[in-house]
Amino acid sequence: MKKSRLLTTFSALLALSFALTPAFGAEGDLIDVRDAQDAPIKVIYDTDIGGDIDDAFALALFHRFSDRGVCELLGVTLTNPSEAAGKFVAAYNALNGRPDVPVGITSKGELAVYDEYPSATLNQKLEDGSLEYPVPEGYKPEDSVKLLRRLLANAQDGEVVVVQVGYSTNLAALLDAPGDDISPLSGKELAAKKVRLVSVVGGSFAVDPTAEDYRGLREWNIICDIPAAQKFVSEWPGEIVFSGYEVGDRIKMSPTNLKHDYRLPCGKFLRDAFTWWASKNAPDEGLDHRRPTWDLTSVLFVMRPEDGRGYYALSEPGVVSFDDVGAAAFTPDPNGKRRVFLVDEAARIRVGEAFVNLCSER
Repeated sequence: MKKSRLLTTFSALLALSFALTPAFGAEGDLIDVRDAQDAPIKVIYDTDIGGDIDDAFALALFHRFSDRGVCELLGVTLTNPSEAAGKFVAAYNALNGRPDVPVGITSKGELAVYDEYPSATLNQKLEDGSLEYPVPEGYKPEDSVKLLRRLLANAQDGEVVVVQVGYSTNLAALLDAPGDDISPLSGKELAAKKVRLVSVVGGSFAVDPTAEDYRGLREWNIICDIPAAQKFVSEWPGEIVFSGYEVGDRIKMSPTNLKHDYRLPCGKFLRDAFTWWASKNAPDEGLDHRRPTWDLTSVLFVMRPEDGRGYYALSEPGVVSFDDVGAAAFTPDPNGKRRVFLVDEAARIRVGEAFVNLCSER
C-alpha cells in the first residue's frame, strides 16, 4: 500500500461553500509569533515521519532556520509508532549538529507503523562497512506525551509554537493528560499557558468553487485518527492555523534540484531517503517524481511571516470541524480561534523556490 496522503471524495460536502476571504498583498505581519524580530521561535515538531517523505524535508527546514537563528527546535514527537522512524530523526538531527534534540514516540499501539524508508536509509553503509548515518550513541526515545509535557513545563508562558504535520494523536492525548511529577498543570492547562500557536497540515479547505479535485476531500492526517482530530480541533484552547491539502499539493518538489543540488551530507541524507521512498511509491519516476510539499508549508509560513515575502494570506477567523468520516468544514466566526492558509499562483512559485534554496543548502 502506498504510504502517503490518501484523499477520498466525499460527495455530500461538495455543496458546502467556504467563505474564506484572501488578502494577498496586504501589509502587516500575518502570524508573527515572535516577541522581537531577532528572537528565535521555540518550536516543537509533531510528525508522522516515516510514511510520506515530505515530513523529512520539513525537518530539514527546522534545521536550516535553526542555523540562521530563526528558530530553536525544542523536540520532535512522532505519531508514527516506529522505532526506525525515531532513529531516523535522531540520526538526521545529529548530522545537522543537534544530537541532543529529544525525540518522542506515541504509545498508541493501534496506529499503523511506517518504517520502510527510515530503515533503508539508516542501513546504508560506507565503503569501509560503517553506517553512513549513525544514530547518536545513547539515543533513547521518550513517550510523546511525557516529552510534550516536559518541554512545555520548561518553557516560558506563550513562547512555544507547535507544528503538527501528522495525525492529531499526540496533541489530543496531551489534552487528556493529568498533572504529574513533571508539572501540576494538566496537559490542557499547559497548552493554554505555554503554546502560542499550532500550525497544522490537515483537512481540505479549497476556496476556489471550480477546484472540484479539492472540495469535499478527506485528508490523510485526519482520517488516520479521526477521534483525535475531532478532539484536538474542538478542545485545543489556543490558536490553530491550517494548511489544507490544496496548499502543498500545488507546490511540488523540484526533480532538478533533487538530482543536482543535494550533495553535502545533510542534503544527501534527504536525497537518499527520497530515493528509497520513491522506489516503493513512485518506482517509474524515482527522483523525477514531483512530490507535493504539504508539510513544508506549515513550517515555512510560521518561520517567515514578514511583510513583502508574499508567501501566503490568511482566512478570516472561524471554527474548523471534522465529521465522523474525516471531512473538514470551516465556519466563519469573528470569535473563532481557527484560520486557514491561502496561497495564490504567484505565491506558489515563490514558496517552491524557497524550498529549493533552503532544503539543499547543507
